[in-house]
This record gives sequence, C-alpha cells and structure tokens, in this order.
Amino acid sequence: MRFLTAIALTAIALMGKATFSPGQTATPVTFNKEVLPILQKNCQTCHRPGQIGPMSFLTYQSTRPWAKAMKAAVLSRKMPPWFADPQYGHFANDRSLKQSEIETLVKWVDGGAQEGEAKDAPPLVRWPDDGWQIKPDVIVDGPDFHVPADGLVEWTWVAIPSGFTKDTWITSIEFHPSDLSITHHICLQMKPHTSGVEYNVPVWDERPRDQNGLEAPRPKGSSIPRNKVSRLTAGGEMMGCYVPGMPILDFRELHAGKLIPAGTDFVFVFHYTPNGKQVDAHLQIGFTVAHEPPQRKFVTVAGSSETDAVSFAIPPNAPNWESPPMVANFLEDAELVWMMPHMHLRGKDMTYQVKYADGRSQIVLNVPHYDFNWQLGYQLAEPIKLPKGTNLIAAAHYDNSANNRFNPDPNQTVYYGDMTWEEMMGPFFGVLVDKNVDSKKVFKYIRGSIGSGA
Repeated sequence: MRFLTAIALTAIALMGKATFSPGQTATPVTFNKEVLPILQKNCQTCHRPGQIGPMSFLTYQSTRPWAKAMKAAVLSRKMPPWFADPQYGHFANDRSLKQSEIETLVKWVDGGAQEGEAKDAPPLVRWPDDGWQIKPDVIVDGPDFHVPADGLVEWTWVAIPSGFTKDTWITSIEFHPSDLSITHHICLQMKPHTSGVEYNVPVWDERPRDQNGLEAPRPKGSSIPRNKVSRLTAGGEMMGCYVPGMPILDFRELHAGKLIPAGTDFVFVFHYTPNGKQVDAHLQIGFTVAHEPPQRKFVTVAGSSETDAVSFAIPPNAPNWESPPMVANFLEDAELVWMMPHMHLRGKDMTYQVKYADGRSQIVLNVPHYDFNWQLGYQLAEPIKLPKGTNLIAAAHYDNSANNRFNPDPNQTVYYGDMTWEEMMGPFFGVLVDKNVDSKKVFKYIRGSIGSGA
C-alpha cells in the first residue's frame, strides 16, 4: 500500500514539474467538469444524506471542505472501500478508482479545488427519496427495539406478519436501520405461518457468560445453542442481511427474484451493540416487485465453518490462524453470482474457491485485507456455473496478535460466538437456481473434509 502511494505521489510531483511552451496554459481540473462524474459513479451511493458516508458529495458546496481529506483517502486507496484482489474475478459492483481517476482528483485538490462552470456539470443523479438506494414498491416496518446505553444485548429474534396477501416475486431488498451506530447486523428470514406464533415478542437464548462477556466454549460437534429461537425459526429461509457497507441485495440485473408466498411471516434477528446512549431503534425494509415471475430464483446463504471449541479456537497472540473451512457441496445445478465475507475484529482474509467434480478448481474471490467496518458484497460480472457435485470452499485467517489494532485482547483464546469480541467465520454467498427448485435443498455442508491449522 505504501509502495502504491509512493508511486502516486511521485507521479503527481512529476506532473507538477511539467513545462509548457510559451503561451501554453494548463487547463485546471474543476469540480463540475471532471470531479462530479467520478463522485456520481463511485462515491455518492454512500456519501449522501441518509447513507453510511459521514459527509455528502452531492454538491460542490458540501464536497469542497473535504477536498484535502479526499486526496489523502484516494492516494492511500482507503476510499472508495474495495478489498477484492484484482487477480481473481471481475465484479459488476466494483467502485474502486482507476489510476487516471485518482490523478484527476489529486489535480483538482492541488489546483485549488475550483468549482468550474455550471454548464460543464453532468445531470444530477436522481437518487430515491428518504435515503433509499432502491425505489421500493413495498415498505415493511420492522419491530421497534430498545437498545440500552450499556451492557450486553444478546441476538434477539422477533416475528411479524409480512403483510403479503398474495404470492409475490420480489427483485431487490434494502434494509433501512434508523441508527447505524449501534447496528452490528440485522437479518431477515421468511417462513410459513404457523399457529401459535407470537408476533412482536422478542425471543433469545440466555447464555452463561463470564465477567468479560465471554461464553463458555462448546463441546466438539456442538453449535451455538438456540433452543427457543429454533422453535420460532424452524422452516425458515434466509432473505438477506444488513451489515456495515452492504444495505441492499439486488437481483434485477440477474433477471431473478425471491418468492414471498401469501401469508408468510417475517422473522428478524437483531444484533445491536450499546454505545453509551439509549436508542429506540426502528427498521424499515423496502422491496421491489417483479411484474412477471422470473425464471430464476436467488438463494441467499449465510455459510459457516465448524463452531465447536475444539475446531474453532484462536490461540492467544496467533497472527495468522486458519479456521476450519466452509465446504458447500451442490446437490443441484446452480450459478454463483455473489459473495460476502463476514468475520469480526480479528478477521484477516478470506478466499472463496470452486472445486469441480472432475478435479478442476479456481479461486473466485480473494479478500486479502478484510475490514470489519466495511463488509462488502461482491457481485460477479459473469455468473460462474456450479454443476451438481461441485464444492464451494471458503477459507479464512485471523490475526489475534497485538499487531491487530482492532484486537480487544491478544492474550485470550477466542472462540466462535455471537458478540463482536468473539469471532465468526461466515462466508455468505448467493446462487441462482431454477425457480422451481427448493431453496433448502440446493446444497449440503461437508464437515471435517479439510483440516485447519496455525
């Protein structure tokens, strides 16, 4: 990263020393002509009111105070956030800047960050109202949730009626939390209505924890116990999740969707983290609706490695611990279209690999520098066919050393758990299947087929 920055700085220095013939004048880079198009394409999705970016880049007046900070961020490639190794895969949602775009932004700042002529500006992007990224056809209000100022809030599940009174194919989902500062994640499941379900009643499983909030390690072969929760969620199907940096799932360009049957119940799982102030959190979820049933179904999977304390235990001060892998064996023909690595504060890197039944394999995503603060989804520019019998394998490493500045305590063994200070190995992925395929029978996990190590 420092090497790349040095190259960029050297290039800028050389440009600054360029000479011109008599009478020749360097044309200044202006916001309206050269900078605004870059911001519209790469930055405004997040940097506008109601989104995760802390400042707005919609206008010259709102952008100009941040000019020097913008220069530093693009030279270091800290912004826009994008962590996929370019050696593997091409992604439709890649918002990383080209070197020429970085140079344009730097020239603009070094030239005094001029506004330029209004006639040179491109048309403004017509973003959806009220902070939405999609323009939802249907908006569902989720349950309200009181988050205390401090203490520990276990993952909590709440059921509500979906409000869908007829079978409906939806083509995108957007989560709209009211307060991002306390939102670790929010996931949504749908399930057939069952008698006895209680709406708007929080459900969670108490766990024995020590004074540091750590849960007792689980025995070999056991997963996180969810006895009460399992009764609520039995028969459910994952719809999608909000995590920082990824509020939407959009299937429209894939000509795919998800079917919400009439009378379906929604089950939310909330993971809120107190931050010193009481918050009455509210959530809305927006959906776009297909005019005609699509031919393909989008299946969202929250993958996982083994979670017991023998298989998943990160030793103290381990700088590069390898977790057990996730191995998903496909029982139906599918197409891989989307991946999203999920780990917590010690997550270091994650790689997705496809291994075919004939022995061929290919890496389809490598995230060498995972950032918990920006959990991005990566949508493949072209789907990858996964014939029946193919394995999708995800492998991850963790840094539990003092060199990890986000590490709460490098001197403790870290186990799999719900809380941010515990760890997870959650390789989300999305596949397309025929619309008549049962979403719950697309693949099976293979456990213990590949070992882990330090």
